[in-house]
Amino acid sequence: MNNDDLRALIRTIPDFPKPGIQYRDITTLLLDARGFAASVERLAEGVTGKPDLIAGTEARGFIFAAALAHRLGAGLLLIRKHGKLPGETIAEDYALEYGNDRLAMHVDACTPGARVELVDDLIATGGTALAATRLIRRAGGFLTGASFLIDLPALGGADLLRAEGIGVRSLVSY
Repeated sequence: MNNDDLRALIRTIPDFPKPGIQYRDITTLLLDARGFAASVERLAEGVTGKPDLIAGTEARGFIFAAALAHRLGAGLLLIRKHGKLPGETIAEDYALEYGNDRLAMHVDACTPGARVELVDDLIATGGTALAATRLIRRAGGFLTGASFLIDLPALGGADLLRAEGIGVRSLVSY
């Protein structure tokens, strides 16, 4: 599918957050009602089967995960930065393109056997997505796939997910 209309709505900001990084800013796409709706519809079209949960990673992943969960009639599983959830959690450390961090989810958020689609705005090195995948699998969830608005294939994150047996879809690649 040609997603040049979506690509045209994504702004590139050079040297953010540090020199040499070409930051793909989705706020311009989100400001466009048709573009945002089209991105959610196209992400939904790529989901196979009926997931029980749509997992979104903090923070921009929440935007697409919430819209997609509503569109598909699924629950919304929030995967947050460590220390942000009030209940008992499980956590995973991970590396990202500019440092290290830790993700967490409530221990009771994903029941064993739940079918879960992972959604985020962007896949780069894959650290965040792999940590989310480990959390979902530790809870007994089954990953139906991973959907992203943007893929940065030169950074290899989508290939890492595929090596874990996860089908990866993205709408725009840079």
